[in-house]
Amino acid sequence: MSMTETIKLYDRDAYAIEFEADIISCEPNKADDKQFDIILNQTLFFPEEGGQSPDMGILGGYSVVDVQIKNGVITHTVDISAGDCCEAEKEAGKQITGNEFEPEKVELAAGVHVCGKIDWQHRFYNMQQHSGEHIFSGIVHRRFGFENVGFHLSDSVVTMDFSGVISPEDIAEVEHEVNVAISKNIPIEVTYPSRDELAQLEYRSKIEIEGQVRIVTVPGYDVCACCAPHVKRTGEIGMLKVMNYQNYKGGVRISILCGFRALEAFRQKRDIISELMGIFTTNQEAIVDNVTKLKAVNQSLKSELGTAKSALLDYKVAELPADTDNAVLFEDGIDTNTARNCVNGLVEKYSGFSAFFTGNDEAGYSFIIGSKNADCNTVAAALRNKLGARGGGKPVMVQGSVKAAKSEIEEVLKEVL
Repeated sequence: MSMTETIKLYDRDAYAIEFEADIISCEPNKADDKQFDIILNQTLFFPEEGGQSPDMGILGGYSVVDVQIKNGVITHTVDISAGDCCEAEKEAGKQITGNEFEPEKVELAAGVHVCGKIDWQHRFYNMQQHSGEHIFSGIVHRRFGFENVGFHLSDSVVTMDFSGVISPEDIAEVEHEVNVAISKNIPIEVTYPSRDELAQLEYRSKIEIEGQVRIVTVPGYDVCACCAPHVKRTGEIGMLKVMNYQNYKGGVRISILCGFRALEAFRQKRDIISELMGIFTTNQEAIVDNVTKLKAVNQSLKSELGTAKSALLDYKVAELPADTDNAVLFEDGIDTNTARNCVNGLVEKYSGFSAFFTGNDEAGYSFIIGSKNADCNTVAAALRNKLGARGGGKPVMVQGSVKAAKSEIEEVLKEVL
């Protein structure tokens, strides 16, 4: 039996917060017995679609933890184990909206009439990001002819993948032009053109779309097919800041943040800079120089420490007994290359097994075991069987790790060496 497509109330009014609907279907979630998958006749909840994360909020008195769409039918996953979701929001200082909303918990079953409310802050923040992305992508398309071939909008990051490489200087210019567009407070238009009208329209679209196409237009900057809610005017975006960019699959991946999420990112960076200023007892302009000098000192100390450890290791190797076939050495703070070189030297001196363990009883040990005349896998197997060690290799050399005390390792080695 096919399900009738869900009426998308968010298409009618992206700024609506509360709605009522009838439950068409309610089924236990297959992955979590404390969750139910609910289909309504209509909804304000925007599903995960077009690279954007879904809306959050309350339905029938319970938290909505996921919203998905398939063949036009929207499924809301609600969690009945979260207790009073409104009280939890208030305690965390994250009310669903600024006004009061005290939903009654209702029976979740087909035929039941329910009230729902979206988390307006989450919705609006997503609208800011998506509208900002449209302007950015539209400018890139106009200036360079590149397509936006990948888009991801989560609660913490927005990424755009473009089909060509854009220089840092050009990215900065695009960022500036986007913010000029934001400052103009241009009305953003949403239209549903006919097929004939669509055929005459130049617009961006990442995929071939069946059925009615929804066009979002920022006059002078972008025309794009899009299913997501957007702000009414560009001024509501607040601002756009490029956070990062990197070459990616023959093009460039650009990360941005807009509006309140950009403001929060700036606050976080300010707090980090303020803390560093306190640590170095300096002003903001001198932080980079201070960190650079500290890094140079750290590298110099690492080099000196490495030289000292190498000398100490040479001393300990020289102290190993010569009247035996096997050599076992424990030493903390030795890197893998140094340990391997040490084992390579030991196998020239000892006819049996040469084993190097680096680490401590609390964190465990990494080991390298070598031999010219015996199968090192026998030692690795004993450590694995007795102490749960991991690793392996060829008969001439194995390496791995083991979470055990030195005394426990030595007991196992006594049995096989």
